[in-house]
Formats: sequence, structure tokens, C-alpha cells
Amino acid sequence: MLRSMTAFARQEQASAWGVIIWELRSVNHRYLETSIRLPEALRSLESLARERIAAKLSRGKVEGTLKLQTTGAALTGITLNPPVVERLLEVAGELEHLMGPGTGLRLIDVLRWPGVVSEAEPDLDEIKLTLLNSLDVALAELVATREREGQRTAELIQQRCVAMSEQVKQVRARRPEVLARWRDKLLGRLADLSAEADPGRLEQELVLVAQRLDVDEELDRLDAHLHEIEAVLKRKEPVGRRLDFLMQELNREANTLSSKSADADTTRASIELKVLIEQMREHIQNIE
Repeated sequence: MLRSMTAFARQEQASAWGVIIWELRSVNHRYLETSIRLPEALRSLESLARERIAAKLSRGKVEGTLKLQTTGAALTGITLNPPVVERLLEVAGELEHLMGPGTGLRLIDVLRWPGVVSEAEPDLDEIKLTLLNSLDVALAELVATREREGQRTAELIQQRCVAMSEQVKQVRARRPEVLARWRDKLLGRLADLSAEADPGRLEQELVLVAQRLDVDEELDRLDAHLHEIEAVLKRKEPVGRRLDFLMQELNREANTLSSKSADADTTRASIELKVLIEQMREHIQNIE
């Protein structure tokens, strides 16, 4: 399925120790370029996050941001150390006896003293697993968005392929008329000459004109490339680079058709072909 490279996804998940928020943004890029912003304490997750993204995406510039919002539940792991508090108060009482009243400890001073309170170490393995699972959900949303956008782009490309096929049919249908017109034009010019033309020489000139104006090969290749685009759009793997190459081939044939044009209608058709090709190219630049 065709995928766009432009998308955004946001995944928010509540846990016992806080709220996890993953935000993923992707834009078009020649290759896969990943940038991950994590809290300092979770830097070790960066390589794992990159691996998960690379397993789902093949092209695009992807920016991932992890935000953690701690909740009150995170305070349940804090415990008080009574022996340290008792000893601290004893020392404070002795100091107050020596230095006079008003020199006692405040509550905030007690809490700040090393060893008075301790915080249970979180289970980092469990936290990492939760964060990565949440990232997987955000990635699935990002991929789904890229696929929806890609499907809309595929429809636009198919519409232009149909329009190009119609232009090719019209040029092909006019071929006999164009050649007949040039034959009559050449014969008319020869009739204006006083000297009688050699029939063999005349036939050679007509053959040369026909060869110079022959665009059947270009029309056949245009049809072949358009059929290939239809087939490529049905593939499951990323096809952006292949489609971009086909645009180059289409443009080459349209330019050759223009250079060989012998009438205004064919020239207009070649211009219309190049306009349609450029429109497809703009869309394909954003295809994975």
C-alpha cells in the first residue's frame, strides 16, 4: 500500500508513576532520518526507539518526543527514616541549649537532610517496557495516517495516468492525418517547382520525412510506463523511488514527442503530458 511520508501521531498513556506522552512527526526525506528526544534519565532507550521506528518505516525524516508527567501516585514510594530524624532532633536540641532559643530546625530543614527520606528505586525494566509499548501504539497510528494519505495520493496519480493515456490515444489517432498532411505539403511544394521531380528521389524524401516525424516508439513507451505505474501502485513495499524513476522516463518521452511534433495538436498534447508528469512528480516526492 502506498504511504505518504508526512504524518503526525500522539499517544498518551497513564501509568502508576505518571503519564506517558509520545509525539511522532514525519516529513519527506530521501532516506530514513530519525531524531529522538528523551528525558535525561531515559537516554538508554534511544537506540531501542530507533530500532522500533526503523522496523516500521523506510523513508522520511522522523522526530520523536517523549514527555513524562509525574502524578501524586509517584510519591507513594517515599519513606521516612525515623532513627535519622530522632538523632537529628537530638543534635538540634543540644545546639539550641548551647546557642539559645530560636535556633531549632524547621520541618523543611529536616526533610532536606540526607538520609531522612528515601525514595524507592523504580523498576526501570518495567518502565522501559511500558514506554516502548506506548511507542509501538504511536507508531501504528503514524503508519495508519501515512497509509491513508498515501491512498489519497495514489488516487490522484491514477487520475493523471488516465489523463495521460487519453493524450497518447489522441496523438496516435492523429498520426495518419499528420503524415498525409505532410505528404500533401511536400507534393505541393514540388509542384510549384518548374523542374520535374525524380519519382525515386521524391519517394526517398517522403520516407525521410516519415522517419523524422515517427513517434510511434515514444507513444509505445509512454503507454508502457503508464501501465508500469499502475502495477507499482499495487505493490506492498515502499515504491517512492521507483515511481520517481518512472517520472524521469515519462518526462524524457514527452520531451522527445515535443521535439518531433509536426503539428500544433501534437505540441499541445506533449505540453499537457509534461504538466501532468510534473503534477505527479510533486505528489511522488512525498511517497515513501
